Amino acid sequence: MRRLTISVDDELADTFDRLVAERGYENRSEAFRDLLRDELDKRRLQAGDAKYCVGVLSYVYNHHERELPRRLTSMQHGHHDVTVATLHAHLDHDNCIESVILRGPTRAVVEFAQAVIAEKGVRHGEFRPIPVDVGLPRHHAHQHLRPYT
Repeated sequence: MRRLTISVDDELADTFDRLVAERGYENRSEAFRDLLRDELDKRRLQAGDAKYCVGVLSYVYNHHERELPRRLTSMQHGHHDVTVATLHAHLDHDNCIESVILRGPTRAVVEFAQAVIAEKGVRHGEFRPIPVDVGLPRHHAHQHLRPYT
């Protein structure tokens, strides 16, 4: 591990220290590493360098909306290659929240997530892709997905 030394003005340092405390980091280094990882992931995604990703798609919907539960389930079955698992919970008599773990080629995963979020009746949809490196370990036949940083 290498040590980096940076200089920032007092106001920025104080703001950063508040962020570190608010998020519960033990030290500035951990907070800085997370900020840097986040920025590098965004750049990989924007540049198209992230060929594969994992992520969680979360959304709220009214299960009384015409055919919406069936459409959402059908969409997941139609994209079983990127849909890993779904967690479903009832918020009240009308609304449900779902979180769907996705993985696969970034383009296919992002397009699927955007299609679900755009589905009529889906509200508060959010997807956060995390770029991963795909490798085949020497002693296994299955893929291993590893975050870049």
